[in-house]
Order: sequence, then structure tokens, then C-alpha cells
Amino acid sequence: MKQQEKSSRMRELVDLLNRASKAYYAQDDEIMSNYEYDRLYDELVQLEKETGVIFSNSPTVNVGYEAVDELPKETHEKPMLSLGKTKSREELTEWIGEQQGLLSWKLDGLTVVLTYFAGKLAKAVTRGNGEVGEVISNNARCFKNIPLTIPFQGDLVLRGEAVISYSDFENINQQIEQVEARYKNPRNLCSGSVRQLNNEITAKRNVKFFAFSLVKAEGVDFSNSVERQFLFLKEQGFDVVPYLRVNKNTMTEAISRFEKEIETYDIPSDGLVLTYDDIAYGTSLGLTAKFPRNAIAFKWADETQETGLLEIEWSPSRTGLINPVAVFEPVELEGTTVSRASVHNISVMRSLKLGIGDRILVYKANMIIPQIAENLTKSNSIAIPKVCPVCGGATEIHDENGVQTLYCTNPACAAKKLKAFTLFVSRDAMNIDGLSEATLEKFIGQGFIHDFADIYHLDRHKEVIVQMEGFGEKSYQKLWESIQKSRKTVLPRLLYSLGIEGIGLATAKLICRHFEDDLETMKAASEEELAEIEKVGPVLAASFCAYFRDDNNVKRLQLLVDELEIEVQEKNDTEQTLAGLSFVVTGSLNHYANRDLLKEEIEQKGGKVTGSVTGKTTCLINNDSMSNSSKNKKAKELGIPILTEEEFLEQYM
Repeated sequence: MKQQEKSSRMRELVDLLNRASKAYYAQDDEIMSNYEYDRLYDELVQLEKETGVIFSNSPTVNVGYEAVDELPKETHEKPMLSLGKTKSREELTEWIGEQQGLLSWKLDGLTVVLTYFAGKLAKAVTRGNGEVGEVISNNARCFKNIPLTIPFQGDLVLRGEAVISYSDFENINQQIEQVEARYKNPRNLCSGSVRQLNNEITAKRNVKFFAFSLVKAEGVDFSNSVERQFLFLKEQGFDVVPYLRVNKNTMTEAISRFEKEIETYDIPSDGLVLTYDDIAYGTSLGLTAKFPRNAIAFKWADETQETGLLEIEWSPSRTGLINPVAVFEPVELEGTTVSRASVHNISVMRSLKLGIGDRILVYKANMIIPQIAENLTKSNSIAIPKVCPVCGGATEIHDENGVQTLYCTNPACAAKKLKAFTLFVSRDAMNIDGLSEATLEKFIGQGFIHDFADIYHLDRHKEVIVQMEGFGEKSYQKLWESIQKSRKTVLPRLLYSLGIEGIGLATAKLICRHFEDDLETMKAASEEELAEIEKVGPVLAASFCAYFRDDNNVKRLQLLVDELEIEVQEKNDTEQTLAGLSFVVTGSLNHYANRDLLKEEIEQKGGKVTGSVTGKTTCLINNDSMSNSSKNKKAKELGIPILTEEEFLEQYM
């Protein structure tokens, strides 16, 4: 390959890898497998060595992506670099040389930096882009195993991984009745949980923290040993990432112990980390543009099996999203037989260049989730279906942030209908026990249910239902009682049950509170007014309004409302001193535990709290008036006052 060709290939790789990183870290999405990312990354490194050229936006020199705007940002005292990596056990043994080292889990969650002053947790900041992270102090206080006070009274800074265990991940997903709404993996769930604006949600997610590095401990002598640092952190009450002390003679055995343990280890891990125990020696080695030289990551060489691709199944969901699923000749992987793997979306499928009959390599990501590692044949012959496999309606490709997905456009699609009814009867919606997806499918097939309101007239079909397989008089009666009980509900549950795209229960509550439970006002609201509601924004506002612009939706809703008794929450009698005023709250708070408590108090007094600064904003509440956040900049542009929490309380409360 000529220099020019190599340069062209490098630009292609840089663009592809950066898009994949952004999707994974910033958008909790996935456009390629970890296996494919590592392969392309290694190719880029090799080309950079051969050409002597490194582009300024190469992932080999840039670390991560900018933190999102919703949380305050802060610069780390010391930059957080990535680790060099290898999949070779021999290289680890060679790397340790004559030194002693610590071999520990490389946990797969979200890296967080904790700071303690005078024995108390003062601050928690995410890794962010390695130099600037997001302040998540309120959320960190809700982690299950972080000590809020410690014996050590000096300044302490440490790093660790926030994680959610596989068992907690499964429990949380089981509570989400919509299959397509469930989380993809523990890392995505953890990332979203740690960065929540409402730490009440974080508290419910069982996030745990494992320390893996001590940055600063004022005045403590660790006898030049990283292990002594770990033992010190344990003494302060921290859970430290499990590790083994190793040298070149014990390395292979230690790796084997971890390899065996990962089969049952409940915390997500994507490899191991080897660190020199000798602090001074590790520091003396310095660092590269991206990697420190005192530690190296070991990634498992995934067990792969070659097999043949038999077909691509297209699986529709309630929202119309149609996911490609690879079906292949069964193979044994990590002790189990697998024959299917999600391909995630059209972007991933096209990057793999799949075709029926292709020879593919499959593996289990983190030894658990079946994935396609590589396509050996690359016939690229899979046709994107032009019609939905369930209803035959036309499909269309959506492109969001460079990720292409396939959707069914038919609003009457049977798959959408079944999934829509499944959501409608779910616990957080109308909460009707006895109507499983299988039962709903039977009732729809029999013609008993066409619209939501038909559920409240199933008594018309009692004689047929009690004769159906799995039913009898007793089970029918139990179902009917549950249906009758569901007639009495509240407006947020009803809104959520309609399945408006993007409108979850929490958003439904926000909208109902804003419009004081007035359904007619809600239906007539403009996109602009809805977008002003904090945490709603323009995308959800457009989705909400589009639903009520459809006359059929409005008619179906009215039929449903006629069957229900909608309770209206009692209005607050607090003096409405903030009526007509609009506020925006950003950053960390001192007087209130979280923003929702301040928001609730403002709303009780008649004020509004929105998510963006506009000309209608009364003031922006931000304890860091000098920050360069987008909200601060907008407020200054519009001449909107920026008040600290204390100033706001003094002037308005």
C-alpha cells in the first residue's frame, strides 16, 4: 500500500472509530462490536507507525468526548489517561520483567474521581474526556458502598469504577415490561444511572464503587507501594477492586485464576489491569501522549467460533423499530450453545457486510452476550426489507447521529398493536393483571380487542373466553376484577399508557403537572409550550403534538376516557408568590439535596422551572456564575440575571 493510500485509510479509520466511540460513550449506543473496534484500532496504530503520521483527531491521541451540558463541568486536578492494552499473556509476563505487580479486574462501568476534605465526601466527578468531567456529587452519595465520612482527615483524591452488577441489571430489566425499552447491558444502565439529574433514580439502581487508584493522600507514607495504597483505602472503608500480587513467575497462574472466576463473577469486567507495585519505578517511566507507562490493560482474547449465517430475522417492536437478528449454525461458546445474535441496527449490519451463507466468527462479549466478531466472506448481499415482516406495510430508514435504523410506517401494524396493548396493561400504565402478551395476542386474534376501550368490554366475550385454553371461570373473574380496578386511575398513567413515542411515565408526570391535569389543554398545547417544560424539550414535544394531531388517536382516547374515572390531584393551597415567573436551575446545590426539591418548592408557589434559558426566563439559578456552561452564556447574551442559590432564596422565597 502506497503512502497516499495509507493516509486515506487512516482518515477512514479515524472517522469510523471516533463515530463508534461517540455512539458508545456519549450516546449509549453501539454501531460496531468491541472486537471490531479493537481490530480497527490496532490497524490504525500500525499505519501510524508505518507512516509516521498521526492526525489531530486520531483516537490514539485524543481521549474520550466532551461531557454533556446537563451537569456542571470541572477540570480534573490530574488528567485521566487511557491504558495501553494487550491480549497476549506472554507480553504481560515480559512487561512485568523483574518487578512486582498487582493484577486486578478491569471493571466495565463509569470511571469516577472522589475527593474528600476533612474526612467528608466533598466532590465526585466523572472521567468525561479525561481532562474535564461532570460533577455528580449528589448521585455519588447514593452509591451503595461509598463512605460519606472516613477516618483520614487530610485531603484525599481517588479514582474508581461505578458499576451495576449483572444480577441487579437483570432485576431492573425484569421490571421493565416493554422488551424494547430494556437496557442493552450493565454499562449503559450504569452510565445513565450515574449521570442522572435526579439522584433518587440513582439510589434505586444499586450502583457500587470500586477504588482502583489513589491520586492523593496528604501526608501519608505508603513505603513506595501501590498495594499499601490499596490497603490504606480499605482501612478508610472503600471497596477496592479485587487484585492478586504477581511477578513474572506467577503471572500465567494468576491470569488463569481470573479467567476461571469471570464465569461466575457478578461485576461486569472486560479484562484485567497490571500495575507496577513500585510507585517510584512506575512514575520514572513517564507516559506517552495517551498512555501512562506504569500500568497496562489485558483484554481477554475472546473465544471465537466460525459458523455459517443462515438468515437475518427482522424483529418489529411497538415503536415500529425493526431490529436485525442474525441466525447462524449452532456453535459452542463459553460452555453454551448459541445460534442467534443481535446485529443492533442497519449501520452495524452494513459495516459487517453480511450475506446469507457467509462464514462468520461469533463470540460472547464479556463472555456473556453473543456477537458477530467478523465476517470472513463479506458478500454484502442482505437486502433491507421494503415491507414489514408482520404487516407488509412500507418500511423506511431513519438516520440519527449517523446510526441507521429501520422502521415500519404502518400505524396499524399487528406487531405495533400487540406491543402497544402490552404497554397499555403494564404495571406503570393501567396495571391490568392477567393480560400477558400471549393472552393479548389470542384476544386480538379472536377480534375481541381493536382499541384500548375494548378491554373494558371483554365481558361481552365471557362465554368464549372461559372456554379458551388456559382460562376458566376463576381466571376470567380475576381478570375482570383487575380490569374494573384499573378504571380508576390518574392522568400521568393514562398518558403513559397511550404509548406516545418517547413519553415515559416520568415525562407524563411533568406534562400533567405543568398543565394542572387538564387533558384538553394538554391536547391543544403547542410544541413551543411543551418544549419549555424541563426535561421535555423539542423532540418529545414534537412527538406529543404529532400524536394529538391524528384524529384517530383523539377519537380512540375519548372512547377510553369514557370508560375511566380519572382522579385529579388536589391543588396546593400554598400562596402563589411566584405565579407567572419562570426559572432555570443548573449546577450543584447547597441548600437543597437536589434540583427536584427546589423545583417542587418553586412550583408549589406557582412558578415554573424550565430546562432552557429564553427571553421569558426570570432568572438562572447557578452557584457557579462564572462557569462557561451553555446556560450561563445564553443568560448573559439575553441579559437574564444569574443568581446563586442563596441570592435566589433571599429575593424570591
